[in-house]
Amino acid sequence: MRGADEGKTERARRLRNTLTDTEGTLWYRLRARRLNGYKFVRQEPIGPYTVDFICRECRLIIEVDGGQHADDPRDVVRDKWLAGRNYRVLRFWNNDVQRNLAGVLETIATALAEAPPHPDR
Repeated sequence: MRGADEGKTERARRLRNTLTDTEGTLWYRLRARRLNGYKFVRQEPIGPYTVDFICRECRLIIEVDGGQHADDPRDVVRDKWLAGRNYRVLRFWNNDVQRNLAGVLETIATALAEAPPHPDR
């Protein structure tokens, strides 16, 4: 079995220490199993990418994006790569989290309640 990629691990650690205010707001509501008992981790390396938040049990990834991600073709490639490995990705704009946190959490809770894709599929 291969060991962890130290470069990716260090990058994830740096990102964890420099959360944006919006990511911090959402993280506070996701951490410590606060959302319906589901465990989330933040800034997790998956393959060539680092995702904002993930519930491994449900294979659900949460991304919080600013305006720089509008129509970014790299996000399409990234989401397709993750979907090819049976991850579900929910993307929220920063202003959605800031102005409608309850709605964002409800959307996440609904996705968590759905059956996760089988990892071997």
